[in-house]
Amino acid sequence: MPTVLLPSSAAAFAPRSSPNVVLNRKVEPWLTATLKRVNRVKRPLNNVTQHTRCLTETLSSSNAIWTLCSMMFTKAPESELRRDDNPLVEGLFNYQMIHMEAYVVHVDMVSRNEVAFKLTPETIEALVDFHKDIYSVDAAANTWDWSGKQAQLKKLEEEFVQAANRFVYRADAEALEGLEEDGAGELLCGRSEDAQAAISALFVPLLPPPPRVVDVLRPVPLLPSSTGPETWWHQNAPYPSSHVESWKVLPPSPSPVSTGDINPNLWASIGFGDAQSQLPSPTPSYSQPFTTAPYPSYDCMAATSAAISTLPLPSMLVQPCSTAANMGGFGGWDNFAPLQYGMTI
Repeated sequence: MPTVLLPSSAAAFAPRSSPNVVLNRKVEPWLTATLKRVNRVKRPLNNVTQHTRCLTETLSSSNAIWTLCSMMFTKAPESELRRDDNPLVEGLFNYQMIHMEAYVVHVDMVSRNEVAFKLTPETIEALVDFHKDIYSVDAAANTWDWSGKQAQLKKLEEEFVQAANRFVYRADAEALEGLEEDGAGELLCGRSEDAQAAISALFVPLLPPPPRVVDVLRPVPLLPSSTGPETWWHQNAPYPSSHVESWKVLPPSPSPVSTGDINPNLWASIGFGDAQSQLPSPTPSYSQPFTTAPYPSYDCMAATSAAISTLPLPSMLVQPCSTAANMGGFGGWDNFAPLQYGMTI
């Protein structure tokens, strides 16, 4: 798409001047018929140059003012409007009609096939007054107060002034069919609705600042077995004395899990004879096989029927039969004899 170049007269706050007209090599028949209709003096229209000169002079007239659309505005802020049961009375006293008048600044039938309109200074002034005296007051009344509200309203008014002066409405070149005498005209075929929508877009609403993002502190989830923070376990808290005393009264484990001594001083006070009296009767696990060995076999010492659970670790008291036999004065093969019974602990 080629770049759209508008004349200097289309810039903001620029004075009005003759429009820039660019026609195609072949002039459209409807344009020739329109120029012949609006010109009182018969002018020759035989080539592109004659059409360009005739159209430029017609649109440069001081009376060549186009009505883009007509818009209804309130006469006062909403709080000052008259209330009446008759809607016709309310319409007459509360609303006013402002005609959006403009003049042609650019005609391009070569690249864009469009015509550009710029609002007249009187129309711009009417829009600025309405925005400042009525629209801004209603916008301020319909929004909540914050610290920078007045500054934002002031900025909104300044931006509207700039936007209204820069506003240029573009329509297709066939819009020139609405041309009347002295270069005046109006938009036809529904183009006025498009112009009204474009002008209404200049009124930007007053937007309050977005709400601040606040971090929500979520409670720490508790374990199912806990009832509150006061029941949490602290590493620095010592065990109560009742827990320590309970370990002292626990009975010894019946299974030989460890071979270490729980109380080393216990065995110093117990003699070997006393230890023998505390041993239970062994249960034979197998029969002594027949052998022709010249060495006699000796039976292990009989134990009493005292309960083995009275000693903390009975497994530490068991000694081989050969050692017991040697201590009892019996001789043997290198003081060793095979066990005749298996010891159950």
